[in-house]
Amino acid sequence: MAKEEQITAQAAIDRYADMVYRLALSQMKNTTDADDLFQEVFVRLVRHVQDLETWEHVKAWLIRVTINCAKKYYEQYWNRNVDYMEEPERVADTEEIYEPPEEHPVREAVQKLPPKYRLVIHLYYYEEFSVAEIARLTEQKESTVKSQMHRAREMLKQILETGK
Repeated sequence: MAKEEQITAQAAIDRYADMVYRLALSQMKNTTDADDLFQEVFVRLVRHVQDLETWEHVKAWLIRVTINCAKKYYEQYWNRNVDYMEEPERVADTEEIYEPPEEHPVREAVQKLPPKYRLVIHLYYYEEFSVAEIARLTEQKESTVKSQMHRAREMLKQILETGK
């Protein structure tokens, strides 16, 4: 049996950076805030990597910290009382920049959902977690996650039909 890769911050970044960034982007709605959130999550990982025992633990920990950081961001007074303007075009430099896939009506509709509904939809459809796993990650009852999924789907249906 092959020896499992040692858990280090760099190995975790290599393995889970895309997942964390997608989740951050889905929660923050713009690349600037998603970049900040992404950085905060991995700074916290560097501090706590020695406490993580398995890769499954690392993945769950990263998702939980990303969710908590996003919630903390939205609880701040400044962010509750600010209207965002369109994001300026980013100038490409020598570093690779994550570009979200082309806009799609469903993806745009998901971005219009309130954060708690956007989160369960993202974890279920984009990260392919089960309802039980989402409940564990978000520290909610499975019935709550199912209700949020149902409500989110209803909202998505309305958004897709009306455009609002």
